[in-house]
Amino acid sequence: MKKQIGLALFLLGWSALFAQHKQVQTKLPNIIFFYADDLGYAETEPYGQQLIKTPHLRKLAHEGLRFINHYTSTPVCAPARCMLLTGKHGGQSYIRGNYELGGFADSLEAGQMPLPEGTYTMAHLFKKAGYHTGAIGKWGLGMQNTTGSPNKQGFDYFFGYLDQKQAHNYYPSHLWENEQKYPLQNKEKFVHIPLDSTKATAKDFGQFSGKQYAPEIMTEKAMAFIDKNRNNPFFLYLPYTLPHLSLQVPQEYVDRYKNLFHDRPYYGQNGYTATPYPRATYAGMITYLDDQVGLIMKHIQSLGLDDNTIILFSSDNGTGFNGGIDYRFFKSVDSLRGLKMDVFEGGIKVPLIVRWPKKIKANTETDLISAQYDLMATFAQLIQQDPGNTNGLSMLPTWLGQNNQKKHAYLYFEYPEKGGQVAIREGQWKAVKLDLKNNPKAKWQLYNLKTDPWEQENIAENHPELLDHFDQIVKQEHRPAHIKEWEIIDSKLVKK
Repeated sequence: MKKQIGLALFLLGWSALFAQHKQVQTKLPNIIFFYADDLGYAETEPYGQQLIKTPHLRKLAHEGLRFINHYTSTPVCAPARCMLLTGKHGGQSYIRGNYELGGFADSLEAGQMPLPEGTYTMAHLFKKAGYHTGAIGKWGLGMQNTTGSPNKQGFDYFFGYLDQKQAHNYYPSHLWENEQKYPLQNKEKFVHIPLDSTKATAKDFGQFSGKQYAPEIMTEKAMAFIDKNRNNPFFLYLPYTLPHLSLQVPQEYVDRYKNLFHDRPYYGQNGYTATPYPRATYAGMITYLDDQVGLIMKHIQSLGLDDNTIILFSSDNGTGFNGGIDYRFFKSVDSLRGLKMDVFEGGIKVPLIVRWPKKIKANTETDLISAQYDLMATFAQLIQQDPGNTNGLSMLPTWLGQNNQKKHAYLYFEYPEKGGQVAIREGQWKAVKLDLKNNPKAKWQLYNLKTDPWEQENIAENHPELLDHFDQIVKQEHRPAHIKEWEIIDSKLVKK
């Protein structure tokens, strides 16, 4: 009898050990997603940058997969975030433009148009799979007292800027932790104050600094979130504000570059803060962002989480165009046409690096044509959850080096600001319509990206058969916007 009991206990022990091993084998991976703000396609070393140092992103790319044909869903802040988090393109997203509420003063802080109640976000997707979810950085999709609060949209924890107007200042008087103000040791300051170029002193430039630099605190909070959730699967969305204007970074980062670029002072004449070294400050901001990537990578390694953590890095749109940014000097979008707020390649083509040790082959690249609205479907397949009504396709087969990757027939872009713009990428073809608010019957421009990646030669007249085809795509993909300001499509093209 004792032998039988002993054998039963022995077998039970092996059964438990086997079950534990199986659980380890199928453990859900952690996700850390760095989402830069207004970072151009070619502003980091993995994408050809020569003047700005980004060694940690270079390492990330060396250890992961680099996408060379990846696009944001739309070329400006708030709607790009909405489309990323909901898996929708610009013709069907609830938020399609920067719909600003309130003002810049602390007393007028009111954020942007909020996500509505019932929105199915990426955070909800992860929550369904048992993940702890955090968002640290810039939100832009609703204040704490609205349906768009991150804590009402699937995030267990939020820290950062709720209102993206406040994010114009890297030394704000406060940030937000969940739905409570988080005071900082900085005085309230309106940053859009030009200086008199004939009288400006070091003290005048120095007025825009402060004691606590917002991205530094964000990194501290990110590490604390990782520490707290180290024993559970977590999704950490990190929409840092770098390198979006204003030009502000701790002095040590300015000092790394200030003797290299023959800088001339920027006096704030085109908005945002004045700075004596605009090129050096901008380069320093990107290097600072790179350092945050390095700090968090080092932290997950120290906790033994490295092999089971997927790290992604991307940007919300192309490079900014005012406030002292010298995008020509840095070749920020390489030789591509367009910047932030443009549906040309420079405005919508963005970096994407994905690293997952032992799962994603190191030091590889893919030319898969993809968009940020694909990430909802990708994560859904990864954690075996329903992606909801998404416009995206999973990129997971490409991540894992498999040959069963589904491909888009085309990518669709619709952006109601800067006159109203539509773009379609279908293989080598790129079709663009501009100024639709003033001219609803605007003609298509057509470019062959294989021979003309700079979108310089409009060959629409040579391919009339394609133009009708693109009209049909608009008819298929557009859904009427819920506010008049965002409705830019000719009613004759709208799907009945």
